[in-house]
Amino acid sequence: MDIRHLQYFIEVALTGSFTKAAETLRVSQPTISKVVKDMEEELGILLFNRTGKKAELTNEGQMIFNQAKDIVNSFDNLSSALSQATHLVKGKLRIGLPPMAGAGYFPEVIGQFHERYPGIMLELIEYGARKIAEDIENGALDIGVVLLPTKHDVYHSIPIADEKLKLIVHSEHRLAAQTEVSLSELAAEAFIIFREDFSLHERIISACISSGFQPRVVCESSQWDFIGNLVAAKLGIALLPENICRQMNPERIATLSLVQPEIPWKLAFIWRKDVYLSFAAKEWIRFVQTIYPNKEGFLP
Repeated sequence: MDIRHLQYFIEVALTGSFTKAAETLRVSQPTISKVVKDMEEELGILLFNRTGKKAELTNEGQMIFNQAKDIVNSFDNLSSALSQATHLVKGKLRIGLPPMAGAGYFPEVIGQFHERYPGIMLELIEYGARKIAEDIENGALDIGVVLLPTKHDVYHSIPIADEKLKLIVHSEHRLAAQTEVSLSELAAEAFIIFREDFSLHERIISACISSGFQPRVVCESSQWDFIGNLVAAKLGIALLPENICRQMNPERIATLSLVQPEIPWKLAFIWRKDVYLSFAAKEWIRFVQTIYPNKEGFLP
């Protein structure tokens, strides 16, 4: 057994799938399966319960997984130290980005970081902020962007955006000529919102209920541009952050300020307080702090 075997095993445990692990590691699925089988034979235990396409850790597998993460982290730490000593900065960083955040804020930041650290591989994973927070907490991601507030006892954070949600409607909608609207005025409208793994899903529904009505949801999506196209096609209305609304076609979509109540949209980079940080993660945090100075954040 070597460090590569542990890395393959950890990836299967994190993804819950031999196929997904193979795709992430860019090796064949039979290779992953053989490595895990060899480990099981060497250790004399069953590491995974295999049900269909799912792979779930056994009790013994969970114990090995906890130890394996520490071993791989120590190995990565040693590799990073050697890379720094020889001025060859290398590493890998898993960053979770909600689609709206990735589209509106970070292409240039990511490009600048890559230019400074070409040896650090950035694996960008897009899904909702709620799922991102869960995966940072369980170790599947190193760092990610979420919607504030978050668990201050669990995460360090660097605030990066402070906006409000705005209403978008198609250009011929009855409200299109207005500049602002209260949430209660939308009680009879059809809503297009993000899926449940997005923090905005619950936030928008809760705000509507507080304003006296249960929103009638006609469609859910994970893509802000698709939501915009559905609004332009007159399927319904949507609430999106200011930065995203500025990217809508004004000939097809009207944007209104939302009042009574305003719904905040505050983003932050977060990472676990109680875990080892690789060299790549530390450099990313230091870099982001130069882009967003004078913000909360702690780097040990």
